[in-house]
Formats: sequence, structure tokens, C-alpha cells
Amino acid sequence: MGLFDFLKHDKKKQQEQTEQQAAAPGAGAAAPTPSDMGSKYTDAAAATKAAAERMAAAAPPTAAAAPKSAMPPKAGAGQVRPHTGAAEPSDLSAAHKAVPVPPKPAPAAKKRTYTVKPGDSLSAIARRELGNEARWRELYALNRGVIGANPDLVHPGQVLTLPS
Repeated sequence: MGLFDFLKHDKKKQQEQTEQQAAAPGAGAAAPTPSDMGSKYTDAAAATKAAAERMAAAAPPTAAAAPKSAMPPKAGAGQVRPHTGAAEPSDLSAAHKAVPVPPKPAPAAKKRTYTVKPGDSLSAIARRELGNEARWRELYALNRGVIGANPDLVHPGQVLTLPS
């Protein structure tokens, strides 16, 4: 059933109720219905109000709406006062998981470098120095600032840092 079918069905239902009220004895003094008033928004407002009342009834009571008897007793002798300082995240909290742990610094190892010779390409350097020519992308990513935007143009004399 589509939305418009539902509205047509609802309007038809209201008309039937109006006809039944008119046919009932003593219906001359009956209160006018929203459809008699000619206001198409009255039904929507009533439905919205009813929905708001249902939501308010289902919601947990707040401190402002709770009666005095439902309020917790004041902290006194033998009771623990709530902590007002900064809370520490527990192992189960989302805040604990959201904070990344800084990586531990690697021991200072001597970086390997390679000076480009005439006729070299990144794949040839990767094959000769890294043992696999498919690692040329890794070599390029590490040396993008030296090589530039085009990985096919490596110039003799450029010093490239080799990945470990």
C-alpha cells in the first residue's frame, strides 16, 4: 500500500464515520470533526502530539522531571561522592581505543643509499639492489621528493634512499 493509498483510505474512513454520526439519533448536536472544520492539518497535528506523548512516556525520567522521592539521597557519611576530576579511560571504553599509541622509534640504523647512474631505471635499481624489480613502486614512494612526479625520469647523480 503506497502513501497516497493510505491517505485515501484514511479519508474514506473519516467520511464513513461522519455519515454514521449523522445517521445516529441525537446527532444534530454532535461536535464537528476535523474534516467538517475544513482543516487538513488538524489530523497531522493530533498525530504529532500523540507521537510526542508516546515518546515522552517511553523516555527515562530526567532529574528535572523526576519527583523528589526518586532523587538519590545526598552524599553523606558512608557514601561515595562522584568523581568530578578528569576521568581516566578504562580498557573497555571507546576513548581508550580511539587514542593511537605513538610508534616506538626504530633503532638508528644506517640508511642505505644509491646514486643513479646513466641508463638506470627504478625497476633496474630495485632488481639489482632490492632483489625484486616489482619493488620499484616502494622505491619511488620513498624517494618521490627526489625523483619528482614522473617515476620514469631518474637522472644520473640523484641519490636515492633504499628501503630496508
